[in-house]
Amino acid sequence: MAAFLQTNISLNAIKIVPGKYSSLTDHQFRAPYRIRCAAASPGKKRYNIALLPGDGIGPEVISVAKNVLQKAGSLEGLEFDFKEMPVGGAALDLVGVPLPEETFTAAKLSDAILLGAIGGYKWDKNEKHLRPEMALFYLRRDLKVFANLRPATVLPQLVDASTLKKEVAEGVDMMIVRELTGGIYFGEPRGITINENGEEVGVSTEIYAAHEIDRIARVAFETARKRRGKLCSVDKANVLDASILWRKRVTALASEYPDVELSHMYVDNAAMQLIRDPKQVLTQSLPITFLVIYCLMKLQ
Repeated sequence: MAAFLQTNISLNAIKIVPGKYSSLTDHQFRAPYRIRCAAASPGKKRYNIALLPGDGIGPEVISVAKNVLQKAGSLEGLEFDFKEMPVGGAALDLVGVPLPEETFTAAKLSDAILLGAIGGYKWDKNEKHLRPEMALFYLRRDLKVFANLRPATVLPQLVDASTLKKEVAEGVDMMIVRELTGGIYFGEPRGITINENGEEVGVSTEIYAAHEIDRIARVAFETARKRRGKLCSVDKANVLDASILWRKRVTALASEYPDVELSHMYVDNAAMQLIRDPKQVLTQSLPITFLVIYCLMKLQ
């Protein structure tokens, strides 16, 4: 079983797109482990945190996560002001939209967002714009949260709980860097239309601009540099044009990071290798970083 933490980061200014929200009022393993988090603003000791519990197990997770965060803050001399807001299915039930205006405003004004889970069978038959998951898309897009960091480390205390054999899971330490706001989830054109034969056609466009690839690649290179310099970029460059550009841009950027060893892997092979032998490119002193083109390896 892996210790799994998700962090989403944004390096750009916030952009608000009108018309998408509704008002609430309107309806190397070392033991013991200690993780230290650097504050975003030097000298700042108090932070505003937007709590978005969401659906399913989300409220339970956020309740415990809040207590953990308060404890961690007390050890580092930090204080937190929490503001809990509805999102996803919970917001749909409350006011009829997945992302109320007040929730987005609270998220925008916070120093960080702590989000639980979004979605459930109850809302599966909703129209697309009224599905709980759209809240997550709106938050990512409008807060420009383009980089998702997902470390996966198998803790010695939990290795026997893994569904993988102990000798396969033990010692795994990797970071998945996932692109969030480009590609097939946001590409245009998209939607369901009727073609000239009167047949329904569904369209989702896989598209990446050079700047979208460069910015996520830089996050991955910088992350790999901090993790002793191994980066594997995962794509489908043998088939997809967007992936050809992805590999071209990532390879070009490698010259700016001579201390990082870059490799490439096709996504189908990468998925197999991660399960078959996740340590084949790892050692205890050389954890690896994976740069993942989002549409091809949806590690939800």
